[in-house]
Amino acid sequence: MSKFIDRREFLSAATAGGLALGATEILKAQDKPGRATDRVSANDVIKLAIMGVNGRGTDLARGLTQQKGARIAYVCDPDERAIGKAKGAIAERQKESVEGLVDFRKALDDPAVDALVIAAPNHWHAPATILACAAGKHVYVEKPCCHNPHEGELMVAAARKHNRVVQHGTQRRSFPGLQEAVERLRAGDIGRVMFARAWYNNKRPSIGHGQAADAPSWLDYALWQGPAPERPYRDNLIHYNWHWFWHWGNGELGNNG
Repeated sequence: MSKFIDRREFLSAATAGGLALGATEILKAQDKPGRATDRVSANDVIKLAIMGVNGRGTDLARGLTQQKGARIAYVCDPDERAIGKAKGAIAERQKESVEGLVDFRKALDDPAVDALVIAAPNHWHAPATILACAAGKHVYVEKPCCHNPHEGELMVAAARKHNRVVQHGTQRRSFPGLQEAVERLRAGDIGRVMFARAWYNNKRPSIGHGQAADAPSWLDYALWQGPAPERPYRDNLIHYNWHWFWHWGNGELGNNG
């Protein structure tokens, strides 16, 4: 959507091991031409905030700590327990300390943060992307990029208005085998394709009907709902089962939240 800010490249990458986001190839502008060096200045480090770390966000954090030139500055989640788990996982791989925040918007207020990684539930994907762009941050957002098509149009408009890079995590498109398959398909290896069908099957237990209940003390439920119209907390909603409710999910069999 736009060029990256100077001295950085923010690259998406996927591997068979499940890494959804690669972070950087550092430009060593301060080094002499032809001189090999491993030095990374403070200006060459991409500082990241990760939103939604109960599951997918922590997986992304583990991958990001392996990327030279990337540093996780914040982990954000309305579930206080998830913050502690994520910080512990990052501490095993990153020597710099990480700050935990319940409200990700506080991380957007930090001018040192370059990008927001969004792995929160689906209903937060578009609003968080738009807020991050407006705050001058680049964005990596997990699938699906938005809750409905119109939100996607608003995300594109925000990225263009604020000249930000927004990467959507459609990881399968990065798989070498699938890239080769698409190339061969377009080359006509199997002739002209008139019709295709795809499906996904899985056996899952029932989540039950659930009951209205008080939100647990470790969860900021009002923040978790965020941009979605307010609804009472249910005891079969968090975590993950929100996928089966159109109000927060959208029928997507994802792995976020």
